[in-house]
Formats: sequence, structure tokens, C-alpha cells
Amino acid sequence: MSSDDQGNDIIIEVENVPSGVQSHPAPNEIFQDKVLINSSFSRVTLISDIDMIDSQIFSKRNYKQGKWLPQFSTSLSESVSQTLHIPGCTGLDTPYTSLESIQGQKLIASLIPLSPRDRNKAIRNQPRTMEEKRKLRKIIDNEKSKQSHHVLKLNCCAQCLNSISLGYRRSRSSLSELLNSISLWQKTLKVIGGRFGTSVLSYFNFLKWLLKFNVFLFVVNFSFIIIPQLTMAEENTLRFTGLEFLTGGGYFRDTVMYYGFYTNSTIQYENVRASYNMQLAYIFTVGACLVVCFFSLLYSMARYFRSNFINPHIYSSGTAKLIFCWDFTVTHEKAVKLKQKNLSTEIRENLSEIRQENVKLTLNQWLTHLSAHAVAWVVSTGVAVACCAAVYYLAVYNSEFLEKHKDPGAVLLLPFVVSCINLAVPRLYSVFGLVARYEMPRHEVYALLIRNIFLKISIIGILCYYWLNIVALSGKECWETLIGQEIYRLLLMDFMFSLVDSLLVEFLRRIIGMKLITSLGIQEFDIARNVLELIYAQTLVWIGIFFCPLLPFIQMIALFIMFYVKNISLMMNFQPPSKAWRASQMMTFFILLLFFPCFLGVLCTLAVTIWRLKPSVDCGPFRGLPYFINAIYSWIDTLSGRPSYLWVVWIYRNLIGSVHFFFILTVIVLIITYLYWQITEGRKVMIRLLHEQIINEGKDKMFLIEKLLKLQDVEKRANPSSLTLERREVEQQGPLHLGKHDATPDLRYRRSIKEDNLEA
Repeated sequence: MSSDDQGNDIIIEVENVPSGVQSHPAPNEIFQDKVLINSSFSRVTLISDIDMIDSQIFSKRNYKQGKWLPQFSTSLSESVSQTLHIPGCTGLDTPYTSLESIQGQKLIASLIPLSPRDRNKAIRNQPRTMEEKRKLRKIIDNEKSKQSHHVLKLNCCAQCLNSISLGYRRSRSSLSELLNSISLWQKTLKVIGGRFGTSVLSYFNFLKWLLKFNVFLFVVNFSFIIIPQLTMAEENTLRFTGLEFLTGGGYFRDTVMYYGFYTNSTIQYENVRASYNMQLAYIFTVGACLVVCFFSLLYSMARYFRSNFINPHIYSSGTAKLIFCWDFTVTHEKAVKLKQKNLSTEIRENLSEIRQENVKLTLNQWLTHLSAHAVAWVVSTGVAVACCAAVYYLAVYNSEFLEKHKDPGAVLLLPFVVSCINLAVPRLYSVFGLVARYEMPRHEVYALLIRNIFLKISIIGILCYYWLNIVALSGKECWETLIGQEIYRLLLMDFMFSLVDSLLVEFLRRIIGMKLITSLGIQEFDIARNVLELIYAQTLVWIGIFFCPLLPFIQMIALFIMFYVKNISLMMNFQPPSKAWRASQMMTFFILLLFFPCFLGVLCTLAVTIWRLKPSVDCGPFRGLPYFINAIYSWIDTLSGRPSYLWVVWIYRNLIGSVHFFFILTVIVLIITYLYWQITEGRKVMIRLLHEQIINEGKDKMFLIEKLLKLQDVEKRANPSSLTLERREVEQQGPLHLGKHDATPDLRYRRSIKEDNLEA
């Protein structure tokens, strides 16, 4: 070998440190091998004692689990050794070993006595293909089936549990695959996420989640309220004009759409002894819907909170998942490109988050931002108060206005004004972002959400006060139906304004930004405003479910149409966010706003209605009662005289009707929330410490590598002839004799370690 070629030789130190082992192991736990690589060849050969490492580490980890584990680890290591060191294999080792070999038989014999969980885990960790793993599992099952009847009889219970567990896992996997295959808008959501990022995708995920919510509400109401009423409904004598779709009155007033149409009698079917109490069915169905919504919101918040705040991978930015993971089941060209686009978008979002978190502001910049934010909050609060006052006076004036004007379209005045406010004011709040700039886009979205939720919930609160204190106490006939019609008009008008905004206003904004005023450019998707539209509509549905049982069905249709309209508008009229940012925690915040103050406000409104207001005398299932809740009181009194139902009476009086029970339940929820919060903080601290430890260990290894290279350079200059002779011997042996070379002592390595120890 010439001198030029000698300069291209590289000495690589290979240190095998398995995961779970300390970063500074003992000298006997480190296995290093040296390989001479010629850079003129595009070939790298690594030598490592994988079998020795696996056997030692595996036996150490599992020593406490039983006496059989060291034997199993030895057999497993022999199989791995046989797998990795195949005679006649050149280049990189090929992980293939026949199961009929001696090592394969030993492996099978060691796996048979294991429990099903340990056996599956051991097979899963084998360096084999999926086909070989299935074959190995099949062989083990056949061997176990050949055991004697006595052994099978002793393990009958274990085998039964194993079969049940296996069937459960397979059914769960099949169900999961089925749900994924029929999942609604799955491909569309992937396209949105790949092009616009997770921030915009969070809005569409929230819309899909609300759609499922309303499907459940409609199915429950339709099954237990609407169908029984339809079986005894009378013919509607009112004339249908078509204006009812806008006003909600006229022909729709005497249908199952509103509260006043339902009967207060007990439905008795022919040839059936059981009866159907419409009063109890109505109040229990609405109550069950609200209870399920309550626990669903709590569960969703806990699940998203756990996955987005507590799990450690959130604080590591998911870099390993993005860079080192690829779904090899994706083979279609378009799907591969979409997957690549998704990964690139997520990487940009993670890098942007890290860059923005490291930005430091000076004192003057901080004071300027603080003053701008304070002015924006004062102005937004003043605008919200003015809008609420305008809605209140308009609602009070609306009663006199409707008495003077008998035109059917006059009832659309209040919903029209409220929808105009909900459309214009959030856009004004979005302009504040140009003045009060935020360093992180997430903070800007949070601020807009809080301003918009304050505006919309204040308007809903004003309207609820108007309905419960003016309309309900006015003595009008069937005031419950009037409130249901008001909520229907508000919901319909809000949906129509959203369609106009998406199809016309956003399109005109794109034309202006591209043709007329190019400095404006193409707009970005306003997440806060669009999310608050969904929360506002869902709050109206929850309030109106008592007065208009078909509102979930109407909202279901509206959400289904809105998804496609928003998707088309997004692809045509918007550009991706200029600042990429990760929105993994946005879904948790959306559900939190939906729960508080929206859902809790709905519960308070319906509680006042049921416990404090008197039902109409001439309509509805509760006609003639002093309060709505008296239907339950009468039912409990009836059950008190039946000994077989005394347990229901006890549950109602000691749990449902007890203040102490709800107080204890609230305390338990608060304690669990506090514990979750402490777990989150503790994991944050632990992750930060581990990250610092990884950085320090990397610095230590770099220092040791530099020290070792310096020692090798000194030795090379001191004894150039011995290094050349050793290199020639290795070249003569060739790559097929690397195992032999690995067994020969390395004088340079021992000399460098000895000198390093003397210096230490």
C-alpha cells in the first residue's frame, strides 16, 4: 500500500452500550473493536460481540424474575449469535437463521415454558422477519398442543384465559382497523395537515368531534322522545308555506320539533301491559344527554391533557418520531408524497417552536408589548360590553316590535343583529393582532379565543336572561315553544352567515389581496374565530335541547355542510401559516372552553328552568305542574309505596338529591386534577434533568474521543513502522477473517488505555 493510500485509512472505535445500561459502565461491560476501513472502497464492516452483550445484559435485567430467565437468555443469545454470525456471509451480517437448526430448537424449547405474555415479548424482540416470527409462534403452539392430557388439564384455566385474552386482542385490533377504514374525512384531514399544519388541522378535528357528539344526542332523543310521540301524533292542520325554514314557526309549531307538541299522558299500547310515561321519558332523556355530555367532556379533557401535557414525548418535540420513523405500509406514490409533506411540516413546526422559545426581549420591547396588549384588552372588553348592552335593549324592544308588526319575517330582527355582531366583532379582534404582536402564534390564538368567548358567552347570557325572566314570565301561551323557535332562528342565522362569510367574504378578500391591494397578500386561516363559531353554535344546541329536541339533528346537518364549505374555502382562499407552530395542545384548550364556561352555563340555565319556572298550562308534557321537577317528585313518591323499588328512592334521596354527595364528588375531582398537575410538573423537571445529563454525557464522550485521537497521533509518530506492519497484516487477512482478527489482541489499544489510566 502506498503512502497516499495509507492516509485514507480510518480507525473506528465501536462501543456497544445497550439501552437501559448506565452511561459509565464498568470496564468489563465495554466491548470495543477496531476496524480498518479503506475510504477508496464504499464498504464498512463493523465487528461487535453482540451475542456476549445480549446474554449478559438480558440475564442481568431479568435475574429477579425467576431462575429460568438466565437459561432462557443464554439460549436466546446463542440463537442471536447463530443469527448474526453465519459462515460464508460477506459484508454486513444477515439476520436469518433456520428454525430447524440446533439453536432454533433450543430457542423453541426455552420459549415453551414461558407465560404467554413473556413468550410473545421474547418472540417480538427476535431479530427475524414477520414471517419467521409467525412460523416460530405456530411451531410453539403446535408443541404445546402435543403435551399430555394431564398437563392440559392442569393448565385448563390458564389456557382459557389465554384464549379469551387472545380473542380480545384480535377483536380489538380488527375493530380498530375497521373504524380506521370507515373513518370520516380521513384522507381530507391528512391533506389539510400536510399543507397547512396541525394548527389549522385542529379546527377540523374539533368540528369532526362535535359532529360525533351531535349524532349521539340525536340518536338518544329520537329513540326515547320522538319515536314514542310519533306513534300517537295527531294530524297537522297548519299550511306549509316554506317560510318556516327561516322562522321556525307556522307549520313546524305543531310537530315533534318543539316542546309544546308533546303529550303529558302515559302512552299505553295495545296488547302490552307496560306503559310509557312521557313526562319521565322527556326529563330523563334530556338529563341523560347532559350527564353523558358532562362525563364525555371530562374524559376528553383528561385524555388530551394526558397525551399533550403529561406524556414525556411532548416535551422532547417528537423529533425522534419525525426523523427516525417511517410507515413502511405506505406504498402508493401519492400517499408517500403526502406522508413526506406531513413530516416536513411537523419538523418546521418543531423547529419554529424551539426558535421562538429562545427569543429574549429587552426591557423596552417588553414594556412596549405590555402596553399594546393592555390597550387591546381594554378596547376589546369595551366593545364586548357595548355589544351586550345593544343586544339586551334590542331583545326588550323586540317584544314590543313583534306586537306591532304581524309580518312573519319580523321575528328575524334579533337573530340578524346578533349574527352581524358575531361576524364583525371577531374580525375587529383579529386586527388587534397587528398592533399587539405576539412572539408565539399560540399565544395570539389563546388571546383571541378568550376575547371571543367573552363576547359570545356574554351575548348568550343576556339572551338567557331575556328568555327566562321576560318571555317565561310574560304569561304567553306555550312560552317553551317560543324560546325553542328563538334558539332555532339564532342557530340557522349563524349558519347562514358562516356560509356567506366562507363562500363570499373570504373569496373577495383573496381577490383584493391578489389583484387590488397586493400588499395585503393572501390571508391566513383564523383559527380562533372559526372555533368560537362552533362553540357558540354548540352552546345554543345544549340550551335548546329541552325546548327543541330536534336541534342536534339540525346542528349535525350544519356541521356536515360546514366541513366541506370550510375545506373548499381553505384550499382556495388561504395560505399556510407564515409562522409554523405546533398545535398539539389546542384540542385540549378547545374542549376546556367548551366545558367551561359554555357547558356549565348551560347546566345553570336548565337548572333554573327545571327547578324555578312554572310550565305552560296548555302545552307540553309538564302542563299543569307547579314546576318541571315535580314530575320526578311524584314518581319518587309513587316508588316509595313499592318495596321492590326502595333502592331507587334511596339513591335519589342520598345521592342525586344530596348536596353533600356533589360536594364530595367535586372535592375528589379537584384532588385528581391537582395530582395530574403535580405529575405534569414532576415529569417536566425530570425530562429537563435527563436532557441536561444527555448533553453532559455527549461532552464527556467527545472529550474522551479527542484524548484518544491525540494518543494515537503521538503513538503513530513514535512508532510508524509497527503501525504499517499491523495494517498490512489486516489487509492480507481480508474481510472474511475479521472474526479471527477480532480475537487477536490489539497492542495499540492496550497501550493507549494504559497510558490514559496513568495520566488519570
